[in-house]
Amino acid sequence: MKANIVLLPGDGIGPEIVLQAQRVLEAVAARFGHEFEFSSHMIGGVAIDTCGDPLPQETIAACRNSDAILLGAVGGPKWDDPSAKTRPEAGLLKIRKELGLFANLRPIRLFDELLDASPLRREIIEGTDILFLRELTGGIYFGESGTDGNGQSESAYQSMVYSVSEVERIVRLAAKAAQGRDNRLTSVDKANVLEPSRLWRRVAARVMEEEFPDVKYDVVLVDAMAMHLINRPSDFDVVVTGNMFGDILTDEASMLPGSLGMLPSASLGSDGPGLYEPIHGSAPDIAGEGVANPLATILASAMLLRHSLGLEDEAKVIEVAVQSVLADGLRTHDIARGNASIGTEPMGSAVVERVSV
Repeated sequence: MKANIVLLPGDGIGPEIVLQAQRVLEAVAARFGHEFEFSSHMIGGVAIDTCGDPLPQETIAACRNSDAILLGAVGGPKWDDPSAKTRPEAGLLKIRKELGLFANLRPIRLFDELLDASPLRREIIEGTDILFLRELTGGIYFGESGTDGNGQSESAYQSMVYSVSEVERIVRLAAKAAQGRDNRLTSVDKANVLEPSRLWRRVAARVMEEEFPDVKYDVVLVDAMAMHLINRPSDFDVVVTGNMFGDILTDEASMLPGSLGMLPSASLGSDGPGLYEPIHGSAPDIAGEGVANPLATILASAMLLRHSLGLEDEAKVIEVAVQSVLADGLRTHDIARGNASIGTEPMGSAVVERVSV
């Protein structure tokens, strides 16, 4: 296979972890006889510093013409001024909208080798394997926003808006995912308070009843779900929810395996390239120190192979390689629990070595 993969290293530790994922993909290509062509483009804070735009048109064009996109991270204290005209995160929101990436897939999978790295007891988290589907281009992050007045009378607003079609497409995708797993789907909303959630609940129920009667379906309020993730996470299979709720719940769920550095994600649309990234941020406090955990980004590259290139065997090779390095006791600082650790490049090299066998 020949594939054009766009790299968006971004800010902070982004360039370091993307480099390791690229090395792993190159090892996959060499082993299986594929040709992967890589090109690197700007997004986020580095793009603001260079051209004043967190998502330059050149980057958008390159992404549209690619087969898949691998992103590092965006943002950092340098660009945190709330009065700034633009922020790095605007680039991330814009690329999702430009490419129609409406579905964010975040698998919360626990490696047996890391059960003791979690802050929760082993008996609570054992057996946890949740696939979150977060709606990505609607809701409050894309609603009408602004400010009124000034001084003590100043106020700010942001609207949460969802349409029937937006709810239908993400629920359908989640239900199909459930059919390929344990056939259970949980929808999370706040229908006791929010009108958009009431629409979400009505539409989701209709889609499930009419199109997926075989899938075991239930509904949980978002505040209850936040509690359930801590006390009974293994009870859930596929979870679908809106943009803001999904953002918060998956960050909470990231603590189940013990570190944000272990969790990948995929952002997909109806057609065109998908975007793959770790769910963690740019970690500016450790940028350039060579200690960041690249495994989430490497696992994101496996999702890239699976969902955008249809290379299931190659994706599994990466995932088995990651499990192998963990089984051998290799740990970066975030998952070492005070024990011996290795850096970003050595961890990447360990995965490359196992992929290349």
